[in-house]
Amino acid sequence: MQIASVEHEGARLAVALEGERAVPLRGIAELGRDTPLALLRAAELDRAGALPLDAVHFRPVVPRPGKVICVGLNYRAHIEETGRGDSDYPVLFTKFATSVAGPFDPIALPAESSGPDYEGELVVVIGERARRISKADAMRAVAGFAVANDVTMRDYQARTHQWLQGKAWDACTPVGPALVTLDELPDPGRLTLRTTLGGETVQEASTELMIFDVATLVATISEFATLEPGDLILTGTPSGVGFTREPPLVLADGDVVAVEIEGVGRIENRFVAEA
Repeated sequence: MQIASVEHEGARLAVALEGERAVPLRGIAELGRDTPLALLRAAELDRAGALPLDAVHFRPVVPRPGKVICVGLNYRAHIEETGRGDSDYPVLFTKFATSVAGPFDPIALPAESSGPDYEGELVVVIGERARRISKADAMRAVAGFAVANDVTMRDYQARTHQWLQGKAWDACTPVGPALVTLDELPDPGRLTLRTTLGGETVQEASTELMIFDVATLVATISEFATLEPGDLILTGTPSGVGFTREPPLVLADGDVVAVEIEGVGRIENRFVAEA
């Protein structure tokens, strides 16, 4: 199943995507903490209220996540291009709920930053509460997957050893277009991820190249934080980011960045200078 959080004529709906139709889930306005996987599986579809896809506005797949936990340096080629060292423990940082944006929304380029950059990533959407879950059981806590662009203000990221100030700008992280459940995507470890800028490929890699796989990430994070339905884990980006290029590739007004992951979906966002 593919489930999205959308808006139609001022009404907020959770919908199942079926071809070119968005079919509302009865009684559910959006994905989040109150929509564990068991509830989504049991939800009734309002087929009489189905809408054409072009009639709805796609919101972030989870509009108000309780946690947005991100993984840095999870592809070896990306570690090499940044000049950083390996780690035997995932590099983790957070974003705020206000950081997420819709999968097709325009993304503001903040006037304060001179280094906006793209990072295509696979997103894990948590579906069940989990604390200290084992790696063997970790996938039971996963509702499914989505696509994200971890837009980063590189000049701000470099101001300290902590990355928060470069990563957590308001409405800078598009996530979507839908939650793809495990019955449609049982193996997230063999998917092709591709990022394009203006139609030109700038990142392309398989998720099998991730150093820490999905189950490892879920188990590791659950050691110190209770994972709850609607929490998001951004699993890291492959090589090809803009700031490591010669000359550096910086996002500018009018640029269009798309991130597509095999079997999961495609997001596309135009970047606009903030007024």
